[in-house]
Amino acid sequence: MNKRDFKSLIDINTQEFLKIIQRAIDFKELDKLNKVPRPFSNKTLAMIFKKNSTRTRVSFETAMYKLGGHAIFLSEDSSQLKRGEDISDTAQVLSGMVDLIMMRTNTHDEIKKLAKFSSVPVINGLCNLFHPCQLLADMQTVAEIKGNDFSKMTIAWIGDGNNMCNSYINASKLLNFKLNISTPN
Repeated sequence: MNKRDFKSLIDINTQEFLKIIQRAIDFKELDKLNKVPRPFSNKTLAMIFKKNSTRTRVSFETAMYKLGGHAIFLSEDSSQLKRGEDISDTAQVLSGMVDLIMMRTNTHDEIKKLAKFSSVPVINGLCNLFHPCQLLADMQTVAEIKGNDFSKMTIAWIGDGNNMCNSYINASKLLNFKLNISTPN
């Protein structure tokens, strides 16, 4: 099976997007009953944080635990990245030890380079251009409240023209909702 990375929402198609949202909703309900399946049993996620985030760290660690796996937190300060190790070396080394890598970083180029040199799937936990996991969570919330017929929806983005705005643009293309954007010059 070929490795698939999740660098931005354009790495998935519409059907996959909708399936991910529905599966998250289903798992949320199963979690209330303590009946979450454990598809990540004996799997390890390395989480590289060059930009800290309490919510991202806790959500990924909790998800891995509840799905049967284990997460390892690596800050820039506690890894060789702070000492100048190239991201390609980090990708190759971690690929031999873990099953999945998530990175939260400053540049999309670092996500792309990590994915290029990793032999295990890479997830973009946030970068300057995209925030795809947050967008999945946002669309899950919309689906839980308004249903999943996104093509009948109009969604507004008001704020900076940033990684979230870019991810909303990608989501609107995939889910066919009307997107109104208001950003400062």
